[in-house]
Amino acid sequence: MRFISKVAVVVCVVMMVGGAVGLAAQEHAPMMQQTAEQIAAREAESWLAMMDAGKYVDSWKAAAAVVRSAVTMEKWDSTMKNVRDPLGRLESRKLQSATYTTLLPNVPEGDYVVILYETSFEHKATAQETVIMSREKDKVWRVAGYYIK
Repeated sequence: MRFISKVAVVVCVVMMVGGAVGLAAQEHAPMMQQTAEQIAAREAESWLAMMDAGKYVDSWKAAAAVVRSAVTMEKWDSTMKNVRDPLGRLESRKLQSATYTTLLPNVPEGDYVVILYETSFEHKATAQETVIMSREKDKVWRVAGYYIK
């Protein structure tokens, strides 16, 4: 009987030490690596917040080089005012999908994430926003395309 109680004490001590080691490992474990889709979606949502606030010039400045070279800041601002302002304020936006690809039609090969949102605006109850994110040379994900249906 004395042998059994010694074994029980040893088992308890091993379990306690093992648990403490496990907790220490968890505390020092590196953060989970985020996927390209998660990073791009986070950047897209930050950019969309500018659009929702009517900060179209800021959204142009934050967009990918391909956007800034394709359209002037003034043209972007006036186009977005004509497209977004009539929709009214944002009611809701729900991420439908975020898909990583290296190939898109009519653009050079690269890192892209195509993001689809189910969106509702004050004056358009059902809309779909498509945001195309591109990872640029500096490794930052930026908006390379924006469409509303």
